[in-house]
Amino acid sequence: MKKLSVLILTVLSYQTMCAQEIFDKQAHRGGRGLMPENTIPAMKLALDYGNTLEMDITFSKDKKVLVSHDQWMNSLFVLDPEGKELPKGKDANIYKMDYKDIKKYDVGSKFHKAFPQQKKIKAQIPLLADLIDTVEHYAKIKNYPAPHYNMETKMKESGDNIFHPEPKEFVKRLMRVIKNKNIESRVIIQSFDTRSLEIIHKKYKNVKTAYLVSSGELEENLKKLSFKPDIYSPTYKLVTSELVASCKKLGIKVLPWTVNTKSEIESLKTMGVDGIITDYPNLF
Repeated sequence: MKKLSVLILTVLSYQTMCAQEIFDKQAHRGGRGLMPENTIPAMKLALDYGNTLEMDITFSKDKKVLVSHDQWMNSLFVLDPEGKELPKGKDANIYKMDYKDIKKYDVGSKFHKAFPQQKKIKAQIPLLADLIDTVEHYAKIKNYPAPHYNMETKMKESGDNIFHPEPKEFVKRLMRVIKNKNIESRVIIQSFDTRSLEIIHKKYKNVKTAYLVSSGELEENLKKLSFKPDIYSPTYKLVTSELVASCKKLGIKVLPWTVNTKSEIESLKTMGVDGIITDYPNLF
């Protein structure tokens, strides 16, 4: 009986993984429409909905790999260590703070007017390593398939050594965590910054890449890379049936962002996209 149960779970996990391969449902920043963004509680809820965990990577002054979209303490939703409002216009640069100080800030209790459905709980900016350990364990105790991750390298040339390490160090430190946790086969590295994607392609061949774009035509955007990315990830307003068809001819998947209504999700599915990134993982 025990062997049968194990077999059934194995089959169900395989079916879920196949379904994910066919259509990749991704929770943007862990699903910030429902939970505080880029936090461990958000990622756990995203797993409950069967989503890939989309997140952003940045660094502290002491070179810890963090999960945070902003490279500063955003007064829109962050409270100081005493639970008080941050002064507007004086958002602290995270890359100039050690993690022991960063983790004292509360990124989950303040009402976020852009996301009124977001559950309010006290939360902190997590270390990537801690987040991975927690969600991997959570998936096991819930009998979920092993989590999949889409990690964005938050960098741009004007930010080198001001808001983050330079590209080689950024990627090296990020990949050290990923390799130590043995999740390379389940990770996508995405970025608007072509430098990090070039490094991933050259040094870490088994890691998938996704090129994020917010404007421009497919052909001109792809010319900015020396290789063909696994995924083309445009803002959803750029997606057309012609764009999807062109990508498929090139063997590139299409993964638009950030799609927050059921009607838009269904419309994009009709066009043949390979997945969706959304703030609302419950929409799937």
